[in-house]
Amino acid sequence: MIKYIGSKRTLVPEIVAAVQSVPGVRTVADLFSGTSRVGHALKARGYRVLANDQLAYAHVLARCYVEADLEAVERDAKRLIEELNALPGSPGYFTETFCLRSRFFQPHNGERIDAIRAAIRRKDLAADLEAVLLVSLMEAADRVDSTTGVQMAYLKRWAPRASNALALRLPALLPRAREGPGLATCLDASDAAEGFAADVAYLDPPYNQHSYLGNYHVWETLVRWDAPEVYGTACKRVDCRERRSPFNSRREFPAAFARLLASVKAPVLVVSFSDEGFLSREEIEACLRERGEVHVIERDHRRYVGARIGIYNPRGEKVGRVGRLRNKEFLFVVVPPGTELSSL
Repeated sequence: MIKYIGSKRTLVPEIVAAVQSVPGVRTVADLFSGTSRVGHALKARGYRVLANDQLAYAHVLARCYVEADLEAVERDAKRLIEELNALPGSPGYFTETFCLRSRFFQPHNGERIDAIRAAIRRKDLAADLEAVLLVSLMEAADRVDSTTGVQMAYLKRWAPRASNALALRLPALLPRAREGPGLATCLDASDAAEGFAADVAYLDPPYNQHSYLGNYHVWETLVRWDAPEVYGTACKRVDCRERRSPFNSRREFPAAFARLLASVKAPVLVVSFSDEGFLSREEIEACLRERGEVHVIERDHRRYVGARIGIYNPRGEKVGRVGRLRNKEFLFVVVPPGTELSSL
């Protein structure tokens, strides 16, 4: 899966164990699905997963890893990936914007991305199959990028992997889950919460000022394929200035979080948070107690690579010192009073 700040890769076993500790769970709603790592892991355990994210690239990831079923798309996806891998490069908007005006990818790979993405658009495929191909392309591009893992900037010197040739692979698709077909939506989290009925809701909201749209604007443009106007050294989409989440605002976060909790239609909540968030552990616990008994799992966690190498300006000059190298990740499990959990 793609490199992602805030990825729950190392916490997935604990998240899955928290869900498994609740008796009688069949359906899990993931309201901020991101890379769909969590939804993918829950689907692999047989749960029906309802995944939501407001960003287009995250919605495509959820369509691939949660909604699409291996047995339904594998044959066509393999055939099309082989066909797309054979295409020669054809420079276009992507090459001009992300290889020449900026340096996220080397031009030979940018030209292949342009050709493959245009071909996918022309095919007018069924949504799940198209999502699988777009994820294959996104992951192939991620393997040859030249960043520290976020797209706020690119490396001053090419990363060694950037010289490799872009090659599509079949994503790690799963067969249909035992408890039923998955679903992927692209809604505001509160709207999804009101529309989803589940046994458990997993909440992993943005909890500081870092915008996922700003951090992964290249993927948003690759999926939307809308050739937006851009600004700055990183060639961000202009709508990065306008599409703001209240969860990225210290002032707006408490009310947005309260609205979300009031909207969720699930008796059990599993909530991810960090000590880098706008609310303290104690404040989060106070909010969650209104929904039931709160159990807390705390883990020490290494911060993402960008935090470990320091702060650089657009010219590649180091302008800030490395801060703390580790943070604390919290997993809150909220159950109705008297609920017995098998283990945590």
